[in-house]
Amino acid sequence: MSFTTFSRNEFNQDISYAKRATHEELVFITDHGNPAHELLNIEECRRLSCSPSNIIDLLGMPGVEDIAFDPPSMGEMSGRQ
Repeated sequence: MSFTTFSRNEFNQDISYAKRATHEELVFITDHGNPAHELLNIEECRRLSCSPSNIIDLLGMPGVEDIAFDPPSMGEMSGRQ
């Protein structure tokens, strides 16, 4: 996904343009050249906040089978083997 970056001053000068840009791409606002904020439209914000929030839902998400996961055994976690 593409993104647009606004300096803090550019953002303050044209807030409307920055808001419109959120419908097409990610929008970052920098402060002294460093990313400081991300501007999201409400639809994207709601989509992100409605994501699964518990381990059962997360494990059931598509593509999870492609994630490498090799947790330590209980003995390794407690220092005993």
